[in-house]
Amino acid sequence: MLNTVICGNSENILREIITDSINLVITSPPYDSNRDYNGYTFNFEKIANELFRIVQIGGVIVWIVGDTTLNGSETGTSFRQALYFKDLGFNLHDTMIWHKRASPFPNKTRYNQIFDYMFILSKGKPSTINLIQDKKNKCFGEAVHGTNRLKNGKTKKLKNLNQKIREFGIRENIWSISNPGIKNNKHPAVFPYTLAYDHIITWSKPGDLVLDPFCGSGTALKAAKDLKRNYIGVDISEDYCKISRDRLQIENRLFE
Repeated sequence: MLNTVICGNSENILREIITDSINLVITSPPYDSNRDYNGYTFNFEKIANELFRIVQIGGVIVWIVGDTTLNGSETGTSFRQALYFKDLGFNLHDTMIWHKRASPFPNKTRYNQIFDYMFILSKGKPSTINLIQDKKNKCFGEAVHGTNRLKNGKTKKLKNLNQKIREFGIRENIWSISNPGIKNNKHPAVFPYTLAYDHIITWSKPGDLVLDPFCGSGTALKAAKDLKRNYIGVDISEDYCKISRDRLQIENRLFE
């Protein structure tokens, strides 16, 4: 089942995956009918329960979602899903923001919506954390300054105060990455390759198994393959499975 795209209902396909076998899940599921995914929907709670079963201890889910506005009120679906994952036993390791940089639909009653949530859910403490360090430090090259501080009621002397400030620090948890949109794509909600690539670098290592249960056009799978991770993609749409397989240059079968 490794390094493949499976055409089928995720709710059924996930039941066939071995317990505690997945290192990383990265996905952006269809939510709140914000897009037309060929008319397909999914049962969130059943999917979430299967994900808890198949993710390893130390494994991570990157759950990229947003909310739509109905009758003047945001649905709050994203928060309910995050809390349900917590109720299952996942830790909410981080709540990150994907800043899309631009809003294609200006709103006259509220500020333009330009982000999605990226909930980082871990089964226990994440076993792999490779935080990206690309934030330019304004004081690069200057000496580190500090004072003695109290720790547990006792004075702790700071060490290595002769160090220099590094050129780059750890990235913040709001990621500004342009949304590729649907131009030249056959999928209504393609997320950026860079977004998938950077999360896979952060939460997995070469040889790990990455799952996208709503793989769409295969962006996360392509990033996993390029980073020498194993991957499994699932999508209910034959059209989207074909797009993914074409990108990955694997055998273009509509059914597994």
